Amino acid sequence: MLWVIILLLLFIFQTATILIGEYKRPAKTVAWLLVLFIFPIIGFIMYYFLAKEYTQRKMVRRKGRRKMDEIKHQWMYKESAAIANNAASYQLFNEPRLGGLLHNIPGSPITPKNRVEVLTNGEVTYEAMLKAIEQAKSHIHFEFYTIRHDETGVRFQEVLIRKAREGVKVRVIYDGVGSYTLSTAYINKFKQAGVEVHPFLRPLIAFFDKRMNYRNHRKIIVVDGLVGFVGGINIADEYLGKDPKLGFWRDTHLMLHGDSVYYLQMTFMTDWMFVSGERLSDESLFPEHNEPQASLVQVISSGPDAYWDAIQEMFFAGIMAAKKRIYMTTPYFIPDPSITMALKTAVISGVDVRIILPYKSDSKIVQYASRSYLLELMQAGVQFYLYRKGFMHAKVMIVDHLMATVGTANVDMRSFFSNFELNAVMFNKDEIVRLEADFLMDLKDSVELKLAQFEMRSQMEKGKEVIARLLSPLF
Repeated sequence: MLWVIILLLLFIFQTATILIGEYKRPAKTVAWLLVLFIFPIIGFIMYYFLAKEYTQRKMVRRKGRRKMDEIKHQWMYKESAAIANNAASYQLFNEPRLGGLLHNIPGSPITPKNRVEVLTNGEVTYEAMLKAIEQAKSHIHFEFYTIRHDETGVRFQEVLIRKAREGVKVRVIYDGVGSYTLSTAYINKFKQAGVEVHPFLRPLIAFFDKRMNYRNHRKIIVVDGLVGFVGGINIADEYLGKDPKLGFWRDTHLMLHGDSVYYLQMTFMTDWMFVSGERLSDESLFPEHNEPQASLVQVISSGPDAYWDAIQEMFFAGIMAAKKRIYMTTPYFIPDPSITMALKTAVISGVDVRIILPYKSDSKIVQYASRSYLLELMQAGVQFYLYRKGFMHAKVMIVDHLMATVGTANVDMRSFFSNFELNAVMFNKDEIVRLEADFLMDLKDSVELKLAQFEMRSQMEKGKEVIARLLSPLF
C-alpha cells in the first residue's frame, strides 16, 4: 500500500512540475503528461533527463550569455562602423517588418562584403572543405554535430593532423550525442598530434546528463578567419550516399568569404569557451580581408544560450514577407503553431508554397510525426513533395527573390527551441536564383503528395501519426 501512495505522490508532484515548467508550450505539456500517465516511473526519469527546460535553459543561457558578452566586447565591433551601418540595408529590399526583425537580432548584423558559393551535395562540399583546410596557414576551427570514424572521418582527420604538424592551430568540437559512436582511438589520435579536441557533452555521460536535451547541431569550419562553411552536411560516409538504406544523400552547404566569416568565427569561439573554458583572444582570428563582392549575408545563431529564438523568428518573418513563392526543403517537418499559421496565411493569400520532404526517412517516428502536420496545410493549399531519388537532408528556405536561408536548422521544434543551430541568410539575387534552380531540379526527383491520396491512408497509419505527433515535442 505504501508504494502505491509513494507512486501517487510522485505522479502528482511530477504533473505539477510539468504544468509549471512547460506552461508556455501546451503541446509539450500534453506530450509529457501523456508519457507520465502511461509510464509513471519511466516518465519521471525521462523528464528529469530530457526536459526541465524551465531551469536548465536558464542555466545554459546565463552561462552562454556571459561568455558571448565577453567575446562581443573584444571582437564584435572590431570591424568599422560600415558593417553596423550597412545592417540597415534591410531598407534596400523594402520590407521594413522583415528587415526590422533581422536588423534587431543581437550579435547578427547583415554584413555587406561577402562572396557566397552554394555547394550541392557531399562530394562537392567535402572537396571544397578539404581544399580550404589544405591552404590553412594560421588556424582551423572544426565543429560538427556528427563526426564518424569511417572513411570520410579518417580522410578529414589525416588532413587536420597534417596541418597541425605543420604548425597550424587546429581546434575540434563534436557533439556527444550526435557523435556518440566516435571511438576513443580516433580522439586520441587527434590529441597525440597536437589537435585540441573537446566534446559538447562527453559521449560516455551524454545520455545521462540533463543537458543532453541541448544538442550542438551546428556544422562550422573556419579557416584563417577568411573562409567559412555552414550548412547541413556532417562528417560521415552517408553524406556521400554510402548508407545502403537511404542511398543518395541530397544536401546543401555554403562556403563563405568576407565579413560573414567573422560571425561564424564568433559562434565557434563562444562554443569553444563553453566546452573548454578557454577564451580565445588572438587578433589573427579576425584578419583583414579584401573581399570586393558586395553580397549581403547574415549569420544567425540560436540555442538555449540566447534570449531570442532567432532562427524560428527569421523563418516566421520570412514566410510572412512572401508575396509570390516560398520554396522549402527539410528532412524533418514538425512546425510549431506559429510557423503552421504563417504557412497557411501565406498560401491562402495567394503565395505559391511548395515543401519537399524525404520519401525515405532515417527516423520512422519523426516521419510519422511530420505527416501528422500535412493534412491541415494541404487543405489550405500548401503543396508537399516527397523526394524519391534518395534522402532529402537539405535545410533551405527561399522567399521570392527577397531572401534565402541555408543552415543547420530543420523546420521542427527541436531545432527552433532546443538545439544550438546556425543559419546563413542571403539577400543577393544570384545566390537565391542558384538555390531556386536546385529546388526546381529536386522537384523533378520528387512526387507530389496529393490531398485525395493522402486522405485515403489507413486508420493504422493515422493512428501512428497521432501517437507520433503527441510525442513529437519530446524528440
